[in-house]
Amino acid sequence: MPELPDITVYVERAQERIGGQVLRRLRLLNPFLLRTALPPIGDAEGRTVLGTRRLGKRVVLALEGERYLVIHLMIAGRLRWLAPGAKPPGRGALASFEFDAGTLVLTEAGTTRRASLHYVAGAEALAALDPGGIDVLAIGRAAFAARLASGNHTLKRALTDPQLYSGIGNAYSDEILHRARLSPLALTRSLPAEAVQRLYDAARAVLGEWTERLRAESPSWPEQVTAFRPEMAVHGRFGQPCPDCGAPVQRIVYASNEANYCARCQTGGRLLADRSLSRLLKASWPKTIDDL
Repeated sequence: MPELPDITVYVERAQERIGGQVLRRLRLLNPFLLRTALPPIGDAEGRTVLGTRRLGKRVVLALEGERYLVIHLMIAGRLRWLAPGAKPPGRGALASFEFDAGTLVLTEAGTTRRASLHYVAGAEALAALDPGGIDVLAIGRAAFAARLASGNHTLKRALTDPQLYSGIGNAYSDEILHRARLSPLALTRSLPAEAVQRLYDAARAVLGEWTERLRAESPSWPEQVTAFRPEMAVHGRFGQPCPDCGAPVQRIVYASNEANYCARCQTGGRLLADRSLSRLLKASWPKTIDDL
């Protein structure tokens, strides 16, 4: 799922392309994409784009008259930019937003349709779509720590909770925890102040660095938006060497997600129990990275 760095670059590039442009035509190519009925979606046509913004992991197109198009890409949704006259994509296209400068196309890979489009009127209706998480890059340590201590959850769950922090998902939470040298299963209310500081610094550094990296890689438009990048330290790198210590990256699989971590760097060499595999192996489950 595109997270804060990816969404930020999408928003910035969209602003460059369509800011001040009139939405000439909006085509829904899949009726299940639209999740609102009022105002009718045709009401968006003919309105000027006043600006673009990020709302959690959503892309918002602000139109004149306090109208907002809110796009949630979910896991496989992507935004493509087509120059005037360019051939539109075939399979996977869910909607197109046509401007004089070109066309913004929302696509989604696969057959499971999770991406969504909301069209709402007024600031209150837009705010209702905001999960409420705070932007780590825009807050101080005290606000970060207060959110962290608002419940007693694992660090992995807390970082990816959209009601706590804005725009952090599975990929960058792995990277943040590796940078901070903290276990994904450490409990938020058990962290000493020094660890909270490390986590805060790591979150700001990782999100800031990756946003800058993606900006540099996408001077025109983001074409390769993915959660799996070879430059990442641990996310999506199960079994590969940790770039800092060389130990094989480990993972915990749960439901449809997983946490990737380095046992040597983050858990003092201890292997975290996988809910399914460790139960199956029982006594044979290795307890440390050296046992493995």
